[in-house]
Amino acid sequence: MNEAIKWVKTIKYQWTISLAYRLNFFLEVIAPVLVFFFVQYNLWSAIYGSDPNLMIKGYSKTQMISYFGWTLIVGMISRGHMSGNIAEDIRLGRISAHLVYPFDFWKYHFANFLGFQGIQLFIATITFSVLAIFDIISPPSFIHLFSAVIYCLYVSIFWFVIQFLIGILAFWLSETWILRVIFNLITAFLAGTYFPLEIYPSWFQEIMKVLPFSYIQYYPVKIFMGDLSLLPKSFLIISIWIIPVILITKLAWSRGVRRYTAAGM
Repeated sequence: MNEAIKWVKTIKYQWTISLAYRLNFFLEVIAPVLVFFFVQYNLWSAIYGSDPNLMIKGYSKTQMISYFGWTLIVGMISRGHMSGNIAEDIRLGRISAHLVYPFDFWKYHFANFLGFQGIQLFIATITFSVLAIFDIISPPSFIHLFSAVIYCLYVSIFWFVIQFLIGILAFWLSETWILRVIFNLITAFLAGTYFPLEIYPSWFQEIMKVLPFSYIQYYPVKIFMGDLSLLPKSFLIISIWIIPVILITKLAWSRGVRRYTAAGM
């Protein structure tokens, strides 16, 4: 019971922090949709022009814009969390308190992550509703939508573990933000955030089938767009990759704690 209370209190704390500044939260809700319409919608509308029969790698104008609409939603759910606070806790010495608290460091940050995900789901729901109203995306059936969201939440756990690993590299590095930026850019490029993978060469697509990147963004989008047959393979690939990432994270944590000196205190 006490353990459950710790999780609930930490999640509520994350909500309190996120909702403390109402204007900031309001911008977090509306900004992604506004950016989508100003950038993605106008960009691809200009590329396709007025030709209703133009196809780009099997995508019509409607399908391409729908792809990026779903990309926006998947990104909110699957890979919205970042590891900046983890690195700061280590660099500034705040981890010392966590080492003596009866609530482990990773549990505290995972509970924060769960609270963050709750807010992201709310924002994603608002975004989904707006894009559906403007006919950018076609809402799937409830079972289809539920299955896709569950997969995205599963991917978000994989993403959290990676971000946690990058964060605890602060045991060895004075700054980890550059690693986050590089990793996020590489992931966005390889995962189909900037372009659908069909635009890339066939050999590149084959490589992406065994790496986890496309299963973070591209495959969830395709599942939302109607290809539910991709779900079992996607779950399998992420499950295979999450095991070594967890093991490396545990190893990095154990070695990092041994060399920790609380220099930032």
